[in-house]
Amino acid sequence: MTTDTPSSPVSLRPQPSLLLSSTEDILGAVPYLVGFHPADSLVVIGLRGNPPRSRLHLTVRWDLPLADPGLGRVVPLLAQEGITQVVVVGYGPGPLVTPAVDLAVALFRRGDITLVEALRVEGGRYWSYLCSRADCCSIDGTPYERKAGAVAAQAAVQGLVALPDRETLERSLDSVGGSARLAMRRATARVTREMRDALAGRGEGEFVAEFVAAGMARVHSAIDLYASGGRLDDEAAARLGLDLAVIRIRDEAWALAVGGTRSVHLGLWRDLTRRLEPRFVAPAASLLGVVAWCGGDAALAGIALTRARDIDPDYSMANLLTHALRHLLPPEVLNSRMPSSEELGREMGSPRMAWLLPMVALLEEPEVPAG
Repeated sequence: MTTDTPSSPVSLRPQPSLLLSSTEDILGAVPYLVGFHPADSLVVIGLRGNPPRSRLHLTVRWDLPLADPGLGRVVPLLAQEGITQVVVVGYGPGPLVTPAVDLAVALFRRGDITLVEALRVEGGRYWSYLCSRADCCSIDGTPYERKAGAVAAQAAVQGLVALPDRETLERSLDSVGGSARLAMRRATARVTREMRDALAGRGEGEFVAEFVAAGMARVHSAIDLYASGGRLDDEAAARLGLDLAVIRIRDEAWALAVGGTRSVHLGLWRDLTRRLEPRFVAPAASLLGVVAWCGGDAALAGIALTRARDIDPDYSMANLLTHALRHLLPPEVLNSRMPSSEELGREMGSPRMAWLLPMVALLEEPEVPAG
């Protein structure tokens, strides 16, 4: 499992099967374990079992300098996960890294966890905090290959990717621009105008039930479309963005995401996070966050949930997931409590107008350029 703790969320996942037999192998694996080449970071790798059959089980990353007491939360997590050994790696200059490594080492020693190695990495070189032999660890550091090597080849075979840095991952969720943004804005204006007209001309009870049923059907259809390699057109994407503002429809998507094919749900919710008009993004970005969290892509989960909370700081799903990630909770804690579609129907009862109020609040139409 992997956790990522910038000043934002965390998640957990099963670790890939990588053969790590040297310090260079460990350093080669870290970017694939966290999803990008870290900088100004503290990484803790947890191992289960006893040498030489120890197995990689858990990876945690923090931004440096440490902004909160979150490091202390990792010791109970290690005990809960049966971790017997750890490797600590700090990325950055000594004055930044050393205090964090010292704190981590002290915590693990008090927790009766075997410290295999503690390293600092900077500029393609590494230094060991545990080795003082000049013939082994030069004062100038030991050079290593950042991007090549057997571990990189193993990771590539398993479909793992290490992006250049966290900023590259953040940019992968940037909103579309140019003609794509203009087309989406116009599609959104058409859909919201149609919805305002429909609300003005229908009885509340009948309309709400029909809208919720149709919205849930659109969620299922969108998932099927992306599973087949397709993509929503602008108008369908805008309509689904409007649907997701209704909690019952969003929770239908959440229930399906928990047990669904990860790549399909990642593709759908990433696409909508980038394409929807900003005021509609929070539900889609939160769904992307939960799918990434369940699959262990901690960094992506954190970025997606931050996007949702930037748009709507009070969005409850994003805040709930952020709290869970920051407190190093495994996805199963929430997933085991996530009702099925049938249970949601029984728990929430019959559709009523109050369900639509969050969606109605988004119907104000911004001015769209002509052309």
